[in-house]
Formats: sequence, C-alpha cells, structure tokens
Amino acid sequence: MEARIILQIQIPWNPNRQLSRPPLDFHRFIRASSSTSQKPISYEGQKPSKNFVADFVSRNDDSVRSLPIYVGGASLLAVLFNRAVSGIAPVADASSSQSRADLLALGLAVTNLLTGLVWLSIRPKSITPVQPEGVECKVVESDLSGSIVSELLWAWESLKVATCCKSLVIVYNGICLIQIGMVAESLEDKKAIIVNTDKLMQGSVYKGVMKSKAQSYLANLSLYPGRSELPFLPVNTQAVILQPLGDKGIAFIGGNTIRGFTSSDQAWISSIGEKLDATLGRYFIDSAEISRVTD
Repeated sequence: MEARIILQIQIPWNPNRQLSRPPLDFHRFIRASSSTSQKPISYEGQKPSKNFVADFVSRNDDSVRSLPIYVGGASLLAVLFNRAVSGIAPVADASSSQSRADLLALGLAVTNLLTGLVWLSIRPKSITPVQPEGVECKVVESDLSGSIVSELLWAWESLKVATCCKSLVIVYNGICLIQIGMVAESLEDKKAIIVNTDKLMQGSVYKGVMKSKAQSYLANLSLYPGRSELPFLPVNTQAVILQPLGDKGIAFIGGNTIRGFTSSDQAWISSIGEKLDATLGRYFIDSAEISRVTD
C-alpha cells in the first residue's frame, strides 16, 4: 500500500526554476588542461647502447690500421735488445729455451708487421657518383601519339629525379621509342650514338632478358662481358637495369653510381615497367586495329 502511494506522487514541473548546480568554470578547466599538456614526458624505456670500440675505430681508422706495425716493430726491437743484453750467443741454439722463446717472439713480431701492412694496403673503395662521359640526347619516335610521349617523358623524369638514372632507352615492338639523357659520343663526328635496334635485339643481352622475363641488374657494368652490346650508353656508365616490358620490349636504365639502384628502386622500376607495358600494349593494339580497318 505504501509503495503504491509513493508511485503515485507527481513531481511538479516548473520551467522557471534554475538549477542549483553551479556552472563549470571553463577558464579554470582550460588552464588546468593546458598546464597538464605542457608537462614534459620522460622516456623510461630501454635506451640504445653505444659501441665505444666501433666508434673509436671509425674515428681513428688510419691509426688503428697502423697499430700492428707499431706493436710489431716495438716487439722486434725489444726481442733484439733482450738478446743483446742477456749475454747469450747471437747464434740460435735449439737446445736453449731462451733461443726458442726469442724465435717465437720474432715470429709474432713479424706477423704483426705483415698484418699492419695488409691493413694499410687493403682499404674499402669509396663509391661516388661519376659524371657521364657523352652528350645529351633526346630522340623520340615521331609516329607516337601525344599521350604516349607524355607517358614516356613522365617515366624519364621520375627515374631521373628519384634514382641515379642518367640514361634511358626504351625498345618496344621492335622500335626504339625513346632515347633520352646522356648517351655515348661517336669518335668520328662527335655526335650521339643512336640505338641500332636490329643489332641490339640480336645480342645475347636482349635475348637473355626477353627469355627470362625478369629484371636484370648489372650493379657494376664494367665487370660484365656483355658491355659491348650496349654501345649507346656512356663509356663510364656504372650500373644498368634491364627492365622487361612484358614480352615485347626492354627498358635500359643507366646509372652513374656502382650499386646505385637500391632494392626499393628496383621494385619501383618493375612497377613502372608494368605500367608502361600496359599503356604501350594497348596503344599498339589500337593502332593495329585502326590500320587494319583503313586497309
């Protein structure tokens, strides 16, 4: 009965009544938030360790390479001085323990000397970009449409800006579509050497890439025996990527640095090759259909 009476109680509605809860102090709230956000945060995780030995060696490379020579020379002088002041006969006697110890010390000293000489003679070769020896060239097939020319120039500009590419030659469907960048210079007339498509396609380099249908990266072109099949590239071209364009062409990308194309560059060039293959394949198919209709 009491519960029923409580449920029947009605709360009077007064729209003019003001809330008794005080409004929020927004200024104080903003000030507190800003002061909290400006609190510096300290990193409490594991800090990277430093290899002091490796840092010292990298900063003092010449001194470290010469160190075995100094140690070996000092050891050799110490052995000879000890032999001179010890009163032992200068002729080595196999029965004397001192003579055997001196011979062993002399062998170690000479080993240190030879190690120092080897360390000084063997140094890592610094790889620096070179200036291609040749002339600037820009040869584009005249029968191509404007959109295809723009696509080829886009590929050239992208490779030139993003990689060490200095030369680009694209051969597709038996035609040299574009030869741009630095090219070799003819000895007779001092002009650019234009690509001989027929001779190029008969070479082992072109046939090998077309047979494998996989990208071929010649990181050090001077060590590759097929260098003579690419006479249109500058004589000091350091690296070349042979990127197949489907089963109808190859893009020859020459760089000015040994091992200058990274793995990311190679993957990106493969994507560009697929894009060019799709665009050029569609263009040549359309051109063939148009010529067949007109005939």
